[in-house]
Formats: sequence, C-alpha cells, structure tokens
Amino acid sequence: MSTTGEYERFFPYEEPYPNQRSAMGEIAGALDEERDVLLEGAPGTGKTLSALVPALAYARRTDKTVVITTNVHQQMRQFVEDARAITREEPVRAVVFKGKSSMCHIDVEYQECQTLRDTTRTLVEKEEEREELTEQAEALLDRIRAGEDRAGDARSAVTDELDAVESDLEELRDGNVCEHYYNNLVGDTDEFFGWLFEGVRTPEEIYEYADERQLCGYELLKEGMEAVDLVVCNYHHLLDPNIREQFFRWLGRDPEDVVTVFDEAHNIESTARDHASRTLTENTLEEALSELEDADDSRAEPAENVLSAFLGALRGTYDDALGFGEREQVGDDWHDLSIANPDRRDDLTLAFLDRYEGRGISSEIDLALQLGRTLDREYEEAYRDGTATTRAECQTLQAAEFVAAWMADGGKLGQHPLCSVRRDGATDEVYGRAELYTCIPREVTETLFEEVHASILMSATLRPFDVIEDVLGLSDPATMAYGLEYPEERRRTLAVEAPALFSSERGNPETQSAIADVLADATRFTPGNALFFFPSYAEAERYHELLRSRPDVGSRLFLDGSDVDTESTRRSFVDGDDAALFTSLWGTLAEGVSFDGDDARTVAVVGVPYPHLSERLEAIQDAYDRAYDDREGAGWRYAVEIPTIRKTRQALGRVIRAPDDFGVRLLVDKRYTQQSVEMGKYGVRESFPREERAELVDVAPEKLKFSMLNFYADLDAYAGEPPRP
Repeated sequence: MSTTGEYERFFPYEEPYPNQRSAMGEIAGALDEERDVLLEGAPGTGKTLSALVPALAYARRTDKTVVITTNVHQQMRQFVEDARAITREEPVRAVVFKGKSSMCHIDVEYQECQTLRDTTRTLVEKEEEREELTEQAEALLDRIRAGEDRAGDARSAVTDELDAVESDLEELRDGNVCEHYYNNLVGDTDEFFGWLFEGVRTPEEIYEYADERQLCGYELLKEGMEAVDLVVCNYHHLLDPNIREQFFRWLGRDPEDVVTVFDEAHNIESTARDHASRTLTENTLEEALSELEDADDSRAEPAENVLSAFLGALRGTYDDALGFGEREQVGDDWHDLSIANPDRRDDLTLAFLDRYEGRGISSEIDLALQLGRTLDREYEEAYRDGTATTRAECQTLQAAEFVAAWMADGGKLGQHPLCSVRRDGATDEVYGRAELYTCIPREVTETLFEEVHASILMSATLRPFDVIEDVLGLSDPATMAYGLEYPEERRRTLAVEAPALFSSERGNPETQSAIADVLADATRFTPGNALFFFPSYAEAERYHELLRSRPDVGSRLFLDGSDVDTESTRRSFVDGDDAALFTSLWGTLAEGVSFDGDDARTVAVVGVPYPHLSERLEAIQDAYDRAYDDREGAGWRYAVEIPTIRKTRQALGRVIRAPDDFGVRLLVDKRYTQQSVEMGKYGVRESFPREERAELVDVAPEKLKFSMLNFYADLDAYAGEPPRP
C-alpha cells in the first residue's frame, strides 16, 4: 500500500494545495486497488501534478510506466515543465514523444520511412557480415601460409560467400537508404542517451541535437523509450489502435504494465470518434482503377468489378442527393449529404448492389484485397531496391479495404454511412467521398481501458461521471471532484436574465439590443479585458459590429473567426487593457488557453451554445438513443446537452487561474437562471454541478453594471475612478 511520504516525495513544489493533497491520496488508493480514476478539478488547481505524482510513485513501486497524454499543444508544454520539476526531486527517466512527421530529417512519408529503415538495417547487417567474412578469410590465409591442410578449401568457400555479400551490398547501395538512420546504427550513440536522460528533452531539442550530428532523432527516441518511467505524448498514440500496438512495443511494455493519464479527458470522445471513422474518396477509387488497368493479374478483373461499381454508385448517389442549385454552392470544405435510411441499407449501398454485375461481391472483394496486398509488396520491393524513387501507396488495397468495411459494418449500430462532396480547387469540379462515421466511441476506448493496468482521466469538466463512464466504456472507476480552492469572494458568477437566444430569436432587433446593452455594460465595468463567447462566429461578428457602432463603448474590440489568425488576434488582445474579444465557443480559445490577470477579468457566454445541428450530430443522437433505449432522452443528453454544458464550463474557466486572481463570469441568457426550471429540456441551469449552481446569482440586465461595479470596487480593482453607472 502507498503512504503519503511515498508519493509526495515526487511533488516538486514546497507544499501542495489542500485539494491536491486530498486528490493525490485518493488516486494513490485507487491505483492500489487497480481502479481507473475520473478526476474533475477546477482550472489552475494543479490537476496534472495531482494525477502524475501518485501515478509515478505507484509505477516506481510496481515496475510500471506512466504515459501522460493530451491533445492540447499548450498543455503538452506544461507537462514538460511539470516533468522537469519532478526530475529535480526524484531521478525520473522521462521522454516526450511526437510522431515521425514532425521529427523526420528527410521529409518522407510513413511507408517510405519504414522501407528506408528496413533497407538501411539490412545494409548495415550485410556490412557487418562482410567484415566477419573478411576476418575469417584473413585468418584462413594465415593458416594456409602455415601449411595447414584443408585451409585452402575453407578459404575458397568463405571468399565465395564474401563475393555474394559484396554483390548484395552493391544492390543495396544502388537502392534507397537513410543516411541519418545509417549513422545511428554504425555510430556510438551513448552520448545521445546520456544527454537525453540528463533532463526532459522536447522533440524539438532532440531534432536539433540529432540534425547537427546527422542522426535520426526519431529512431533514437524510440530506442530510448524502452522501460522509461514517464512518457509524454499526444492522444493518437493511445487512441489509434494500430499506433497504440506499436507504441507499447517501443516502450518494451505489455499494456497491463502501463498506467495512462489523460488530460482534457472530456475531449477523448470526439478524438476517438475521429480515429475510428473511415473514408474513401472518389479520387482514390479512380487511381485504384487506373492501377488495375496496368496490373497483369487474373484478380484485376474481379477487383475492377467491385471498385468500378462502387465508384459509379458513389457518383450517382451524390448526384441524386444534391438538391436544386446545391452543386453550385459546394465549396472547398466537405459538405455532408444525407444517404441513410431508417428501415434499410443506405442509398450508396443500394446503388452499389444495383450497379454491381460481377460473380459475387464477397468473393471479389477478397480477390481485390489479395491483389492489393500483392501490389503493395511489389511497391515496397521497388522502393527497397532503388528502381522507384518513392514508396508508392497501393490505391487498390486502400479502396478494397474500405469497401470491405463498408459492406461488413455499414449497417451496425453506431456506424453511420455518409456521402460528402467538395470542390477541387485545381479543376473546379465537384467530387465525392464515402465515410463510415463512428458515432459511439467506446468501440475504440473500451478496449484500451480494459488492456492497460489503470487510467486516470482528468479535466475541469468531466461531470456527470455516469455519462463519461457510459460513453467511454469505463467499469466502476473511482470518481472525485474538486472545485476552486481560491477565495469565493474573489469571483462572481452571474446568470443574466437576458432574452433566450434561440436560433429563431437571433434576428430579433429587440433581442439584439438587449444583449448588446449587457455586453456594453460588461465591457465598460471590467477593469481589464473582457472575453465574450457566442454560439457561432456569425453571432460573434454580429455583436462585434453592434458594439463598434456604440459611442459608450470605448474599448479596443477584437473579432475572432474561422478565417482569422486566432493566435495573432489573441496576442494583440492581451497586449493591453480595456479590450474585448468576440469569438465562438466552438473555436480554439474556449479551452486549453489561459488568460491570466488583466488578460481577461470578465468572461461571458452569450446564449446556450448548442452545436450546429448536422447529419453527424443527429446520427450520434440516434445512436445513443438506440444504445441506451432504457433511458429516456439519452441521445439529447449525451450528444447535445452535456457536451454543450462542458464547453460552457470550459469557457468560464478561462478566468481566475491562480489564488491571487479575480474576475466575473457571466451567463447571458435566461435559460441559465432559476426560472429556467419551467422551460423543460431547454432550461440548462440544472445541468451544472450542484456547487456551481449554488454560486450562480441571477441578475436583471439593467442591474448587471451595479453588480460588477460593486464587486470590482470592493477589490480595489479599478486603477483610477470606476466608471459611472
């Protein structure tokens, strides 16, 4: 069993917050029981160390490896800083891992890299074999000179073998090899590993170190990962099943010897859904058919039967689905078309079955897969021996694998068939894509959480815990929630009784005027910057323009958008006071970004920012309704309500990031107020955790300025005279 001293000796600072100490103790106990953990902690309260410290202590005692992961770049940097602080207290071997694409010195694709790696290793092995044979030949020559019988015959056999090796080497040198990886294999890399474990090195530092010495930092890092104490990585190393298998192999660990820690764990659902979904474009099908025309193989005809029928069905399906004038409106982004049917297979499958004229779909798909694998091996060999300058990808194999999955899985619960179109920028033509969209991510995540020893999932917005358990497939996890430790008198959370910003009301001039008045007051009475989140970029732009035209708003006003350099806008916004930034809650600033001190004293969420209703969202809702048909309204709750409230709570967490911080948080819509209980499922106040509801203070729109003035004045926050109400 763990003891307080055992895990706290990893803690890198003088004293944990009380909530940190409590969380570390609970997590240590859960790990002793080999249970997963769900940890919710308010922003800025040290969740990372609360999870990492007991996990490292447990791993040290039980010979495990801790893998901590996030999908937020800023949080990755924070992990590195925390790991460096821990290593100053305890000798922890830690590595920070990124994918090959960000660390490759010669900029080749994954398949090319794999081939180069294999060819280069074979070259080095042949060179080592030549050296051994040369030494044998020289030794036998000495024995011949000494008059030893049979030495001549033995040397003749060795030299014949040496000639064969020299011939192999000549062919390998004519092929494709990686000089950086070659230097890894033939050089002394002890200096690199000594440097690597002197501290916690970033992938950028590793790349620079290796590049200066003409080494492959990526392959060296993979070698250095074996049996380390801590690995920092991105979500996809764990959520992609194929990458995960390799990743554990590089660690030299079986899954049961790994403890995973997921930061921003409310994002696992959407990320896992993306990794599980599969797509096939019209272009890939065309390239596959062109590939088959050149294939001198009896399996080419059945493969063409399948793929040409699927291509024709795809084109016919999106042509039929595009309404009048819709084709002309298709732009550069993928545009989804509805093809699913409630009582039978989707329109694309039906069109495929109607067009297909071969000798059996199942058998001909199998032949297409076989041929695809054969062609892929040929491409591998051509690149390996240098007859090809690049490692070609087999389009037939990609297309056949997708069609096989489409026919096998397209009708299963949680798999939603989609057809999408976009415009080709080069030709201005519209082309299509088929997609199997995974609605229920537990198909990906449940296996992961079953395989590893234990997992800690942490976020500022994990609750309700029962939803995250269902969605991700967790079994009986330990749950713990910690609110803000900072003094309650240094924050105020106000529910403004403004009109409900239903989509049907957004164009109402009276509604716009009322909300603009609220935002103008919020801007004027904030001693510092104000940050405003809206249901969409269009609404952000609407209110940005409304406030720009008002003489009573003297602040610098910034507008974020889908076509705006958000980071540049953010830097300009925080570079000064008395500014307001208008953005979408579904953009990149609502989570994973800190606004410290005067960078944002007031934050407002305007309206209830439900996600845009789409084919995908409706499919997710329907899948959850069917999967949990014993729970009324499960689809709405799991797919819409809970994700929206989590995003809202994330946005509110952009302010008050430290014990000496202070600020006002506004929910601008009467659906957040106490009267919302009369609005049925559209009232959202009850969806917030109990202690957060207890802090919500209802305020009339015309009284907001007085509430803010009193709060900030009590804290002496105004640098000069406070604004006049």
